[in-house]
Amino acid sequence: MHLGNFSVSLTVKDIRASKDFYEKIGFAQVHGEVAQGWAIMKSGSTKVGLFQGMFDRNLLTFNPGWDEDGNPDGISQDIRAIQSRIGKAGIDVGPAIDSVAGPANFMITDPDGNPILFDQHL
Repeated sequence: MHLGNFSVSLTVKDIRASKDFYEKIGFAQVHGEVAQGWAIMKSGSTKVGLFQGMFDRNLLTFNPGWDEDGNPDGISQDIRAIQSRIGKAGIDVGPAIDSVAGPANFMITDPDGNPILFDQHL
């Protein structure tokens, strides 16, 4: 099962200070709107999402349908198929996504309490 692009999403206190910090260690902003409280930073193939006021804690994020540059990858499964498969494996995936296509998301939690977001934008 191909899950799409992967990144770490960090809850930050000051989006501008965090963006500045990550730029100093070699990351560049590739997506996002700092004025809206979010920025996606990239260094090589490594991505870190910075989010101010959007999440309660840091999380792992998969974006089905996207490659590492935010372009359609053509190989990821649709988020609904991913949710179904994970649910059939015995993991709580919450309520089924009620749309048949397009953007959607769901979240799971690993055994150590780490949240994992599956967020499809296409």
